[in-house]
Amino acid sequence: MSDVKAGPNRPWKTAILAGMASYLDAGALVTSGIAIGGYYAAPLGLGAGTVGTLLGLQTLAFAAGALFGGRLGDRFGRRRIFTLSLLLYAAGMVLLLAATGPVPLYAGVLATGVAIGADLPVSLALANEEAPPGRKGTMVVFSGMLWLAGIVVVLALSSFMGAQGLLGGRILFAHLLLVAIVVLVLRVTLAESAEWAAARHTAAAHPAAAPRSSAAPGNVEFGRVRELFRPPVLQALLATGLYYATWNLGANTLGQFGTFLWTSLVGGDVEQVSRLALLGLPVGFLAGLVFLRVIDRPSRHTWFAAGSALIVIAWALPALLGANRFTLIAVMLLSGLGNAFAGEAVYKVWTQELFPTLLRATATGVTMAFTRAVAGLAALGTPAFALGHTRLFFGLLFGFTLCAAVIGLAWVPRLPTAPRSEQRPTRTADRPSLTDPVAAEPSASAA
Repeated sequence: MSDVKAGPNRPWKTAILAGMASYLDAGALVTSGIAIGGYYAAPLGLGAGTVGTLLGLQTLAFAAGALFGGRLGDRFGRRRIFTLSLLLYAAGMVLLLAATGPVPLYAGVLATGVAIGADLPVSLALANEEAPPGRKGTMVVFSGMLWLAGIVVVLALSSFMGAQGLLGGRILFAHLLLVAIVVLVLRVTLAESAEWAAARHTAAAHPAAAPRSSAAPGNVEFGRVRELFRPPVLQALLATGLYYATWNLGANTLGQFGTFLWTSLVGGDVEQVSRLALLGLPVGFLAGLVFLRVIDRPSRHTWFAAGSALIVIAWALPALLGANRFTLIAVMLLSGLGNAFAGEAVYKVWTQELFPTLLRATATGVTMAFTRAVAGLAALGTPAFALGHTRLFFGLLFGFTLCAAVIGLAWVPRLPTAPRSEQRPTRTADRPSLTDPVAAEPSASAA
């Protein structure tokens, strides 16, 4: 690995190209739900069980990709892994685009799931590490804006293109294939993360430097995965993993099965649900712009609390009032607004603040893998469970979002941030100083 090259990257260029992993993730999730569960289902004879299996496998494949991709990104560099992952993503999209039966669909969802799972942890780490001090949260949250953009584009295409059946699904998958190719070409111009390269060099030159200190999560030897399972890194791993998993069950259900729930429970059609979802997206986008301005400030805690409350209220409505057009629309609009200030947006910031450089992508990959594995297993039975036990189904989703809010408000703020010791070798303090302009970037305690 002596050929590692690191140079200056423009922060916003890096944030955009790295953040496109979120665009492609959201695009794959929503497109698969609409195309496989809607456009492809009748022409290809896909029943509810097959649809659930395909979408569940895509999520489980994401989990595997995140688990291994994050670790490989910490060992071999951010740039190499997210390049290979995009090649795999494009190959998977070709399979989904040309599918004429279940076999290529299974291969396609597995390939795209693994690819985007491997891409996200390393892309987030690169965006964070190349951002200037005091703007790291902004760059990471910006990826959430691209996640929202991916949903907007897919819903807009499905709402207004007028194509039906196999052609409608193929157009949606072709869009993601084109975007993936363009991003892959542009990513070639990015240099490796300077922070990762410096940390790797220090660890390789001094593999047994200072002994491990439980109070200094930055003192991590290169390649020591077991450090993830020792305090205080373990507490951060558990808190972020449990928060993301419990919040994501509701979000993943809307993303993958929103169309299915709307058409099956209230008798709507694909165009209706796509247009209804589009109504709330401009509000969510504007809210995301607000969060970009406050994420690196202590006031983000207040915004996070407000967002969490909106998400909890959203899922309480169908749990208490039953599934009907009003409650399903309320879930889409209220949770969409709340997710601008909570959920995945703030989870991504926490993962960059709470873990040291050489374990950052690994830890992010582990928590993402756990979250998507839980969601994937749940997705396998979601269509049948939602139809057979509708009130219980929404009651459980309400309970999980309430758990997420409690974790985010009561547990995460108590966790220490990881000092960026690899960038500042002269610093000896165990924890970041509140007077240090680098270490004093808003920590998890601010949200």
